[in-house]
Amino acid sequence: MPLEKEDYVEPNCPFCADTWKKEKKTERIPVGRVFEKLDGYFAKNDYAAAERHLLYWASEAEALGDKRGLFSVADEQMGLYRKLGKREEAYAAVKKALALVKELEMEKSVAAATAYLNAATVYKAFGEPEKGLPLFDAAREIYEKELPATDGRLGGLYNNTALSLCDLGRYAEARELYEKAVAVMSKVENGELDAAITWLNLADLAAAEKGYEAAEKEIGECLEKAEALLNAPSLPWDGYYAFVCEKCASVFDFYGRFLTAKELKERSKKIYERA
Repeated sequence: MPLEKEDYVEPNCPFCADTWKKEKKTERIPVGRVFEKLDGYFAKNDYAAAERHLLYWASEAEALGDKRGLFSVADEQMGLYRKLGKREEAYAAVKKALALVKELEMEKSVAAATAYLNAATVYKAFGEPEKGLPLFDAAREIYEKELPATDGRLGGLYNNTALSLCDLGRYAEARELYEKAVAVMSKVENGELDAAITWLNLADLAAAEKGYEAAEKEIGECLEKAEALLNAPSLPWDGYYAFVCEKCASVFDFYGRFLTAKELKERSKKIYERA
């Protein structure tokens, strides 16, 4: 059930008109609570509820004139609509988020870099990887300057940039970034999941660059490394683990590793059912 306004707007003293006017101008949507609820929907794999949730809070942010809150919601909508395959809505979210980056004069911030990254992945998902490359470059410039070398966001950036480069046939550049992504994720807590995804991406790169038969050994090595990482005993079996297992299962299926794919699908299903 959506929160009512009285759930997140602090009451004001009726006798303090000046204070009320001042505070009213700074009303904000409760971004932390919005994202906490959103994570709950993702943990249940309930994307329809997640979409309704974000639409509700986008309208609330609009009504309050909360542009920073609206930016935060639009940033999340980019990823959600990309997953749902809703091109028109995803592109609208990209346009809104990037416009707010400029309007709020936050072009060089880490938050802006994340929006650039999300926008670039939207373009990649809908067949325009070349359109996203300048955005990846802008995000990389900020991330590498502002984040420590062991920050998981860097690994995600390298991995996603490499995916677009692969689509454009720029395999050597993509391989270099995949290797950088693995190096970063090896130093991040629970980074095994994203590292596993990267190893599977490396398998796809090898197949695309050399052909399956010529790259069969390399592909097999990549698959084995990914499987070992997914089986790391320290990993929490949470919503993100379920999402990664489901995503990776299709790759193992594609390369004929049917038992591994089946096991990953069963793990994912169990996690979503208990959420």
